Amino acid sequence: MAGFSNRVAGAIVLKGTTLHARLGNEPHRIAETPMGMLNAIGLQNPGVDAVVSRILPGLDFSETRFIANACGSTIEEYVEVCRRFDDSPIDAIEINISCPNVKEGGVAFGNYPEVSARVVAACRQATTKPLITKLSPNQTDIRENARRCIEAGTDAFAVINTLTGMAVDVEKRRPVLANVQGGLSGPAIKPIALLKTWQVYQEARAHQVPIIGQGGITTATDALEFLIAGASAVGIGTAVFYDPLACTRINAGIAEYLLRHGLKNVAELTGTLETGGPPETAKVPATAG
Repeated sequence: MAGFSNRVAGAIVLKGTTLHARLGNEPHRIAETPMGMLNAIGLQNPGVDAVVSRILPGLDFSETRFIANACGSTIEEYVEVCRRFDDSPIDAIEINISCPNVKEGGVAFGNYPEVSARVVAACRQATTKPLITKLSPNQTDIRENARRCIEAGTDAFAVINTLTGMAVDVEKRRPVLANVQGGLSGPAIKPIALLKTWQVYQEARAHQVPIIGQGGITTATDALEFLIAGASAVGIGTAVFYDPLACTRINAGIAEYLLRHGLKNVAELTGTLETGGPPETAKVPATAG
């Protein structure tokens, strides 16, 4: 996340954590695209107990804030992961509701507002930590999903998760990813992520629920667009794969913009998008014929 303290990143979101250890998918698990990246890691992680007992103690919580990412195949697993993180120094929990739902036939929790709300409500009962619901773009009505999650008790949103995509090796006539499909991230999804952020903001603003806008942000201008569309903070992911200084560069660009426009902080930008119609065009005087 881009921040405006002496920290380069306002917070770091850990990789997805499940109840039990997972080896993840077979390779290949990552494929480069013309404007981004496909990944199908398969939630490889050592399990929540190992994260809490071995990984968290090695993090410097005085340097920045750390957000856990809770995943599960059932609502019960989400609840147990959140419960384990509740008794830890983690600053907040992001609920990744785009995981496969085994009990519901393999569909993603996040594609259905009612099911999303059930996950949030159950996790809300399991922890007092701030809950950030990571919304999927692969659904019909993201605004309705947001409304249901707010009613269920979410404290914030991360908008959006990756889109589903694939790549094909034309010589082998096989999918590039062993999992066939993966999550598309990077600049290619930015216009979609920007629209989804604005749509969620229409629901979230009345309840003062903040949004972390993310999806294809690589420049300060990208970040500013998300803030103006309704985000209170922005998330940087794919960009740091090829530019480790992306957050520093984006922070500097936002700071320069604020100074140039006489603004005190990014909060003055959040949700300032004007959608009242196109600006008036200049009238062209009639010429004598």
